[in-house]
Amino acid sequence: MINNIIKRNAFKAYDIRGRVPDELNEELAYRIGRAYAELFAAKQVVVGRDVRLSSIDLLQALVRGFNDAGADVLDIGLCGTEMIYFAAAHLKTDGGIMVTASHNPMDYNGLKLVRKGSRPISGDTGLRDIEEKVVAGDFSQQLMGEKGKHESCDIMEAYIAHLLTYIDVSNLRPLKIVVNSGNGCAGPILDMLEKYLPFEFIKVHHIPDGTFPNGIPNPLLPDKREDTAKAVQKHGADLGIAWDGDFDRCFFFDEQGGFIEGYYIVGFLAEAFLRKNPGAKIIHDPRLTWNTIDLVRKAGGTPVLSKTGHAFIKERMRHEDAVYGGEMSAHHYFKRFAYCDSGMIPWLLVVENMCLAGKRMSELVQERMAKYPVSGEINRVVPDAKQVLANIEKNYVTVEAVIDRTDGLSVEYPTWRFNVRMSNTEPVLRLNVESLGDKALMEQKTEQLLACIEGKA
Repeated sequence: MINNIIKRNAFKAYDIRGRVPDELNEELAYRIGRAYAELFAAKQVVVGRDVRLSSIDLLQALVRGFNDAGADVLDIGLCGTEMIYFAAAHLKTDGGIMVTASHNPMDYNGLKLVRKGSRPISGDTGLRDIEEKVVAGDFSQQLMGEKGKHESCDIMEAYIAHLLTYIDVSNLRPLKIVVNSGNGCAGPILDMLEKYLPFEFIKVHHIPDGTFPNGIPNPLLPDKREDTAKAVQKHGADLGIAWDGDFDRCFFFDEQGGFIEGYYIVGFLAEAFLRKNPGAKIIHDPRLTWNTIDLVRKAGGTPVLSKTGHAFIKERMRHEDAVYGGEMSAHHYFKRFAYCDSGMIPWLLVVENMCLAGKRMSELVQERMAKYPVSGEINRVVPDAKQVLANIEKNYVTVEAVIDRTDGLSVEYPTWRFNVRMSNTEPVLRLNVESLGDKALMEQKTEQLLACIEGKA
């Protein structure tokens, strides 16, 4: 039997994840497969897994659940999350599930779910229904017809071919690129792409290893960037790229090993897409906005604000028929990729534009970084997030301020702005600050806001 309180802990706003085995285990995975198949009347689904040691057993239990509900399963094996998105759309299945915990701690795992057309399944689009069915154990007592089948499916060549459609290989020139897979799933994809590209790859932590001997890959954290930065410097590389465990996010380093905030890549890619798609709509999140809005409008596009989170971004992209969407957290979404996020398409586009411009990586973004300096996302654990937010409103919401509550609290003044929002899963506030060309002002306001958050002001 599953303890219902513990089981519910694994169901989050956008996906399922928890500590193995007390919050997420084989019995729960089996039930999720049964529930998914029955609720969505799924006849064929695609599944895959990341490199975590618990992923194989969880995937096998998930498959049994699908099969016992009469659904056939196409298993693409070790892969990145975006390969499930691609496979579900490419193979026209009734949906898919990826077994992954991405950048969570070693003893965690999870499931990311999509339905037909790779549309996300989240809290308000079916995940709560799955949760209730799993808790109740409310499944058909007898199978309707035969059990489903489980077979392996190789989509690698089709996936690689699709990635290469985003660039013109003839535009590329020889570059030396540090690639850090963090012992996650990106390594085999880079090996496949390598033979089509004129690049010399310096491979760091390249081999998939579920023990993560070099730590959990999450380059969003400053202490996880050092190995990539040092490799760029040591080898005199033109740039560095690092991925998280399931490679749905990629992170950039310039030729000196300097980390480039994902925010500036959003604006860069938006501008690149608008050159080929004049007048298109671009989706962005509320945390940092000015650089993106400025670039999109100058390029003749329409910036569209969306709540943070992949389910919200994807829904808004479909609604607006946007060509591209980006979050400062390094999630990038593409219309031709079933409106889903990819960690492989962005770096191919960035490098192609780098080659076309004949500029170094730092030169592509330095002007924008100077025009809109940012704090980077700062997280603080707080005892009462709602009270802290109320204190911030009391101190910072003035007559001259422009307020937006799309996601958390965004406050804009003529020369600086900030967004502060609560985590969905932790007692944490997340702060982002930017200014109009004044780094000292940005740093001053960041310190003041942090003092308010920490109860020192």
